[in-house]
Amino acid sequence: MLKIYNSLKREKQVFTPIEPNKVRMYVCGMTVYDYCHLGHARVMVVFDMVYRWLKASGYDVTYVRNITDIDDKIIKRAIENGETIQQLTNRFIAFMHEDADALGVQRPDYEPRATEYVPEMLDLIGKLEANGLAYQASDGDVNYAVRKFLGYGKLSGKSLDDLRAGERVEVDSAKQDPLDFVLWKHAKPGEPAWQSPWGDGRPGWHIECSAMSSKLLGQHFDIHGGGQDLQFPHHENEIAQSEGANCCNFVNYWMHNGFVRVDNEKMSKSLGNFFTIRTVLEQFDAEVVRFFILRAHYRSPLNYSDAHLDDARRSLDSLYFALRDVPPAAADIDWSNEFAGRFAAALNEDFDSHGAIAVLFELAAEVNRQKSAGLSGLLKGLGGVIGLLEREPSAYLQGGAGVGGLDEAAVGQMIVDRAAAKKAKNFAEADRIRDELKAAGIILDDSPQGTTWRRA
Repeated sequence: MLKIYNSLKREKQVFTPIEPNKVRMYVCGMTVYDYCHLGHARVMVVFDMVYRWLKASGYDVTYVRNITDIDDKIIKRAIENGETIQQLTNRFIAFMHEDADALGVQRPDYEPRATEYVPEMLDLIGKLEANGLAYQASDGDVNYAVRKFLGYGKLSGKSLDDLRAGERVEVDSAKQDPLDFVLWKHAKPGEPAWQSPWGDGRPGWHIECSAMSSKLLGQHFDIHGGGQDLQFPHHENEIAQSEGANCCNFVNYWMHNGFVRVDNEKMSKSLGNFFTIRTVLEQFDAEVVRFFILRAHYRSPLNYSDAHLDDARRSLDSLYFALRDVPPAAADIDWSNEFAGRFAAALNEDFDSHGAIAVLFELAAEVNRQKSAGLSGLLKGLGGVIGLLEREPSAYLQGGAGVGGLDEAAVGQMIVDRAAAKKAKNFAEADRIRDELKAAGIILDDSPQGTTWRRA
């Protein structure tokens, strides 16, 4: 029985889909004007894990993760680069896909771009205006009248009276209330614009997700996810827009993953502790990064440091050692097995990947003790459920070798030369070869079956 911590209700709740055996899930995606950072990596990996587990549990899942391809930052960056907005966004969408693919993130079923759904946004704004929740200000912008939506604040727990102007919202004299937010921005010279009943302009950020989610998943769907930073005001505004326009419940379960911290400080460009996925992958294997993200519960803070990534690498190595030393037998997962049952129980408890990975380590210890190909196969199968342990052990363990200028053929020849030296009792030469490999970042493992190698 799956339980989800519902941010809207502030408690774990048994998951009951709107339609039996079907799940409709929307996750806020990236604004594409720069490389994805570790915060984006966490969102992608966490909800990929959620997507995988829902499917493994037998649900027919429709997963939507949007792309914001028009906003102030995108326009500014395109002007700075001397390129079109589409050239900029297409390039960074391709980079985003490269990063996601490296991290083992499956593509969502739909990946809508905001610019493709402007008619749906205009329709939604029209409904809000008809329902008395939207108005056109003197500056030409169309704004949402926050105080007229009685449920505002139910997701974040914030009171309107506590939101003082100038602290959390932009003060704008053209608005009827400083808490109101923009739905449609009037056109400025040189900026992209679409025709609308309120004049030429472009959509506000919040309206994009309300329009895309309702178009692809319906006005009422099961799960909406995203980073904790989006809970207010973005997701709060989505609720106000969607429920204010459609006069029905918007989402049943709201999920928010925790912040990424760097050495116990929140990651931000202003603090100079900002890391892109690409920068991290220059130093660490992508599966190590995925493992590092999943080893923490998705709602907890994730503290990034090189030391924590090194520890994650050693831990993942140990799982692959078990698969290397006891080659897995191919078989479907037997969910009646004790380890599989506890693995499933962990993920059913609010997608507790931390607990599920702990079961993998217990299972690996049993694989090493029993030398059981069946248990090794179960280890590989369970890891694969959350996107881990899907490579050949040698491919993973030897990844990153060659930092000392040695390719795979050269390493193999040195192992042969070392074996010959040992056979001739030239142990000094054998030790020299081992030391040379170690200096190149390569460790040799001797066993009765022969010598294997791995990256240090």
